[in-house]
This record gives sequence, structure tokens and C-alpha cells, in this order.
Amino acid sequence: MRTPPAVRRKARALRRLVLARRRPLAALLVALAVFAGLRATVGPAPPTVQVPVAAADLSAGDRVAPEDVSMVAWPEALAPVGLGSSPVDRVLAAPVRQGEAITDVRVVGAELAEAHPELTVMPLRLPDPAVVELLEAGDRIDLSAVDPETGESDELAHDVLVLAIPPPGAADSSLTGRLIVAGIDPASAETVAVASLRDFLTVAYTR
Repeated sequence: MRTPPAVRRKARALRRLVLARRRPLAALLVALAVFAGLRATVGPAPPTVQVPVAAADLSAGDRVAPEDVSMVAWPEALAPVGLGSSPVDRVLAAPVRQGEAITDVRVVGAELAEAHPELTVMPLRLPDPAVVELLEAGDRIDLSAVDPETGESDELAHDVLVLAIPPPGAADSSLTGRLIVAGIDPASAETVAVASLRDFLTVAYTR
């Protein structure tokens, strides 16, 4: 059975079309082959974990609100340690930049002691709130005790690390003054603890 002329003409036209575009078609096939090879070589994407990061710059002493946190997928191998529970409603122990992961050592709690095993971590109440307003987490201070009856002062501890400054009202108390969380040399910690119950504590910046 002979092929009709119209079919032969269409076949010749298709052949000419393919020949005219053989180079672009060849390049496309090569690109597809390379892409398929790369997919086979790269393999699946690495597993990820959800990491809480700061949605904006936050300051030490801030109480973290839900809008302050964004959950971002990080490669599991690059995720920071100490993610713990949600940081929402926790008080920050140090400033956090926008996009920075909020880990357990960034908030006030027992984790601060774990991050500074060489220090004794304790809350201290300073009688003058205005003095606390001048301090920031990370400051190094000297502590002295002033006897409220005689006015005599004694040096208690040097190079004390300010770990956190809870905001006013962060701890329910009828006492005046403001709390700080301090990291103290263990050799001086007991002396500071006794003086904090008996005397007024004053601070000076470490020289």
C-alpha cells in the first residue's frame, strides 16, 4: 500500500523541521541529562528542625512575647544546642539580635548556672532601682555591703558578672529595690549571700 502524497509531504516537512532544530534539541537533551545526573548525585535535602529565632532586636530583661519569636527551619546538623522549650514568656538574660536563635542560656533560669559552671549563680537584690537601671547583662561589678545602722562598708566580691536583670515585677515580692542575677566567685558567694540578708548592697564597676 503506497503512502498518500499528503502524508509524505508532512513527513518531509517534519524531518526538515527536526534537522533545522537539531542543535537546540541536542543541547536541551544534554541539559536534561545533566540535571538528572545532578539530582541523582545530590540526593534528598538534609533533615531540618524548627528553631525559635528573634523576630526583632531584643534587650536583656525583656519578657519574650509570642510576636517576638519566629520559627525557622534550620538544617539539623547546624541547629544550635540547648533549644529546650519555647522561649515565650521567659525573661532574657542577654540581648538577642534579630534572626539569632534563642537558646536556653539566653533566658533567665537554671541554664545560666550550667553555662557558667565556674561561678556561683544567685539572685541579689540591690536597694536602689536606679542603680540597676545603669547595669546591663555582661557588666563586671564589685560588690560592697553597707551596714544600715553604722554606715560602715565592707568589700564583698570583685569582678562579679551580671548575668541577667529581670524586669520590675518579674518576681512577686513586697521588698523594695531591684533584682539582678549575678555570677560570683564561689570563694565569695557565702559572704555575699549573708550580707544580702543583713546589709545594703552597693556596686561599683570593675576597674
